[in-house]
Amino acid sequence: MPGMSLELYREICTEMKNFKGSARECNFYLCEKFPDVPNLSLGSIYSLEYQRRMKQNHARISSAAAKYYDRFQEAVNRGDEPGIILRIAQEVDISPALLARMILEQHYERLAPELAISVSKALISRKMKDTTLIEDRDVAYEVYLSTLHDDQYGPLADVGKHSLGQEFELKLQRIAKDLKLAFRGEEHLRLKGFDKTPDLKLDIPIAVDGFIVNWIESKALFGDEEGHRGYLKDQYLSYWNRFGTGLVIYWLGYLETLDQMNEKKIIIMSDFPSNITKMNPHCIKPPQL
Repeated sequence: MPGMSLELYREICTEMKNFKGSARECNFYLCEKFPDVPNLSLGSIYSLEYQRRMKQNHARISSAAAKYYDRFQEAVNRGDEPGIILRIAQEVDISPALLARMILEQHYERLAPELAISVSKALISRKMKDTTLIEDRDVAYEVYLSTLHDDQYGPLADVGKHSLGQEFELKLQRIAKDLKLAFRGEEHLRLKGFDKTPDLKLDIPIAVDGFIVNWIESKALFGDEEGHRGYLKDQYLSYWNRFGTGLVIYWLGYLETLDQMNEKKIIIMSDFPSNITKMNPHCIKPPQL
């Protein structure tokens, strides 16, 4: 599948920004509006844009965390219906799980002297993952509801994204094995001392339309310019420096403009290439001494 046109991508992003409603409702709307774009691709585009918006909003909201905690406690004391954090999150345009984490931090910071505990990121993360560890019943239930309804942030969302990533990594390995390609995985490379490693390092390179592929990286997401630029800096160029040219597979599609950003160091596809050429090591002549 070729890359997505910039015009279509911008149209999708505009529809997302103008939509008023939850992430799930927006995903349903996008699937109806753009029936020719795979659902997983639309979900990935939404997730990437949502995360960027939340990063911008997070600083604004976190500076007023104490105020939102007081609002939360006032609602609990009034006996408001469950879903207090969800309603505040929708009002101020922040992820429910992110707001729940701020409220949980405030809750324990105020209890710290009484409980004689140190409020650390590890403590809050542990209680976010297992709300039965939260002593206050109302806080525990509200945090639980927030993580349950948030499909972009929080422990449940993290598990889903990790599972999708593992699924496509296993798919890549199955294809490589079916094609009888000799390769090493991430774990083997790390045992050899490499800190940044691609998903597959080919022992014997392959060629795709004449382009030599020494390694393959699997990404279970849509490749847009901002994300790809970050991966180039943090991962792909390191792979190129160590192993040579390679292939990146954005399984959920990619923006066509990415092909112009790679300086012939990598190629990008949305599936494993069908037109590969295997190299026969027995036909390679040894260098003349």
